[in-house]
Amino acid sequence: MVAMTRRIKTFQIIFTDPCKTFYCGGDKLCGHIEVEVNEITRVSAVKVLGLGRAKVGYAKGKHRCRQEAEYLRYEEVLRLDQQPTDADGLVVLRPGNKYKYMFGFELPQQGQLVSSYKGKFGYVEYFVKALMERPHQPPLECKKNFEVEEPLDVNTPDLLSPTGGMKEKKVTCMFIPDGQVSLNAKIDRRGFCEGEDICINAKFENTCSRIVVPKAAIIAKQTYQANGRTKVFRQKLSSVRGNHIISGMCDAWQGKTIRVPKIKPSMLGCNIIRVEYALMIYVHIPGSEKLILELPLVIGTAGLGSRSNSVSSQEGSVSNASQSWVSLRMPSEPPSYSDSTRDCRLDQPFTPLLDDFDGDNSPIFMNEPAFQFPPPPIYTEVEEEYGGNAHILPVC
Repeated sequence: MVAMTRRIKTFQIIFTDPCKTFYCGGDKLCGHIEVEVNEITRVSAVKVLGLGRAKVGYAKGKHRCRQEAEYLRYEEVLRLDQQPTDADGLVVLRPGNKYKYMFGFELPQQGQLVSSYKGKFGYVEYFVKALMERPHQPPLECKKNFEVEEPLDVNTPDLLSPTGGMKEKKVTCMFIPDGQVSLNAKIDRRGFCEGEDICINAKFENTCSRIVVPKAAIIAKQTYQANGRTKVFRQKLSSVRGNHIISGMCDAWQGKTIRVPKIKPSMLGCNIIRVEYALMIYVHIPGSEKLILELPLVIGTAGLGSRSNSVSSQEGSVSNASQSWVSLRMPSEPPSYSDSTRDCRLDQPFTPLLDDFDGDNSPIFMNEPAFQFPPPPIYTEVEEEYGGNAHILPVC
């Protein structure tokens, strides 16, 4: 291996468009294999392979589950006719020269590939491998990966239609009925893209004696299949929460938003790896299981552009804020000390603890913190004269 490394100076794959981040079905992948040697080297053949495959591997008890599915296979023996040969017909590579062997192939059409992916128990990868065969020596290999992203359009009638649901749960305390908690939620569509906002309309009702907290989260569900066995991995990607709801009260979300983070699109066409997303709307009930409603989502690559609308609205709010800052004027008189202080003491001895903790044994209340009155502020007065001159006078 050391002698082989010393003899070969450069052996690499270079794509024609190195700035291209991903390829789609039907695209043509072109490039060349670049070779430089330090010593005279005889080559019998140069091959190029294009491969795409999905692999799953995980342990299930004492068993090791493995599965593989192939989506791309291309093989080509590159022509070396223009290179000098010896008496045996082998191509002779000499030091000081740079040899380039061109290649190119077309990817299968859309619908026959799956997007590149890397998960906890499996992955989907695409790569080009070059093999340099030499007499009486093992072939020399080099490899270069490339990304594939299959378009997934969410502007279909099915994904643009609203979806929702209703769930309720009866709460008990030591087998004694303690009321119930219910939720009714709806979203305007099922298809979204990275950076878009999901608007949630929901109603929560609490008739039990406990303080409950409504929450929502985007969940990723990864399903891996190998050797007839299935392994599911769930992950929370982002979350929002609402106000706590005391006994006998209800609360409503009208257009509460949660943003889709930077994630891979849904992968629904692979035989052994499946990536799905869902909006989980749930109510945390202390001392009981959560009330959960899951609404399926499809994350695609062609969205409605709500991300740009939200960004433009944010820019508008920033510009309005800057204009309002310009219009600010210093008050003519400083406020009195009684107006500048605030009574931070609480009317009740306990305050609900609203930390985002989903454990069943989480404390519901915390002791009242000790607050002290802030010191009196220091003020200055500005006396303006005609002509724009100003004198700052200290306040005694």
